[in-house]
Amino acid sequence: MIAKIGRSSNLFGTLSYNNMKIEKEKGEILLTNKMIETANGQYTVVQLAKSFEPYLLANRNTEKLTLHISLNPDPKDVVSDEKYRQMAQQYMQEMGYGEQPFVVFKHTDIDRSHIHIVSICVDEEGRKISDTFEKVRSMKVCRELEEQFGLISAIEKENNLKSEIFKAVDYKRGDVKSQIASVVRNISSQYQFQSLGEYNALLSLYHITAEKVEGEMHGHVQRGLLYFPTDRIGKKTGRPFKASLFGKKAGLDSLEKHFESSKEKMTSLSEREKLKEKIVRILQSSNDEKSFTKKLQKEGINTVIRKNDKGRIYGMTFIDHGSKTVWNGSRLGKECSANAFNECWNNNLKPDDKEAEQTYDRSTTSNDTNFFPTLDQFLDMMDTDTAKDLFEAVGGLVPQAQGEDDEELDFEKKMKNKRKRKKHS
Repeated sequence: MIAKIGRSSNLFGTLSYNNMKIEKEKGEILLTNKMIETANGQYTVVQLAKSFEPYLLANRNTEKLTLHISLNPDPKDVVSDEKYRQMAQQYMQEMGYGEQPFVVFKHTDIDRSHIHIVSICVDEEGRKISDTFEKVRSMKVCRELEEQFGLISAIEKENNLKSEIFKAVDYKRGDVKSQIASVVRNISSQYQFQSLGEYNALLSLYHITAEKVEGEMHGHVQRGLLYFPTDRIGKKTGRPFKASLFGKKAGLDSLEKHFESSKEKMTSLSEREKLKEKIVRILQSSNDEKSFTKKLQKEGINTVIRKNDKGRIYGMTFIDHGSKTVWNGSRLGKECSANAFNECWNNNLKPDDKEAEQTYDRSTTSNDTNFFPTLDQFLDMMDTDTAKDLFEAVGGLVPQAQGEDDEELDFEKKMKNKRKRKKHS
């Protein structure tokens, strides 16, 4: 089980967010502690807020006095309402908030149920309740609750996930937004790439594509990215999702900064020449496209090939999982450009036979019919030692976002922005 502890100065907004779930029939109140009771057991936001008023008035100098905690069991855990009540009470008691007024909401709008606890972090005299070593204490309480209630251990699961690689998006499985989120929220911190085309080549391994959109609204230029799920051959299979749903790292501005940062880092990489030599050597010893890509796969390198309707190659991108870098073929040299591979495979000329011109088409649209294996399939094609090394190299790529509540993330984002505006005003 994972606990998230948030603080803000907006009690009414926090209560409204949780009450909204009830109004949408995607939530309910499971428990109230030291709260003013109502005749029918139902509450409006105003009624809930009244129980906290004495504490707000007594507050001495605590700015962020609203406490918003979520307790999140594993999606495979089956937790009854009574267990949730006991867990909430025990957690609040152990964390020092057992004598505070608090209300426990259960949310059921995603693929796992979880609870939210709203309280106040100052006592009746307005003094702040100590939050020293709060995260450490919270983790300890969570481990105790896991053992007491027979829940799946978050620590053991995290250790197991360290050896897993992102799974490709499968639109038939549903919850496509969470599947895409688990990839795009983290992948830029793991790989270096210098363009949207290279980013898309990497995303294609996970059956995702990103599309840049630009327009004008109220006299201001609007720029952004849309993410689409795709099938095995790269064809879009569902509705797009705005990058803003997945956090800053997935947005265009952040990615453009990553492009520049990667450019500086990749320019001096010794791996560039090694990769180039490896590609040329394997190309010289390969009879066709299939044998070439298969040999590179055994070396821990994915090849993304883009062709037009006539079969002419207009893009070559190489994903080196060992160095965690993505290379447009033309960046490696003319021997690795799209034109060089056209000469080799379409005109039967090896790199030694004729110098290839660098004529790479930078278009990100594709009529490609190649199948790009996902990384778990990719590992099956490799020899044992290389696969073991690659697991260590990309082991940090784990699906951390599965089952997350996008409304909750959006609410947290709005609260942060509001605090920033207040700070600068």
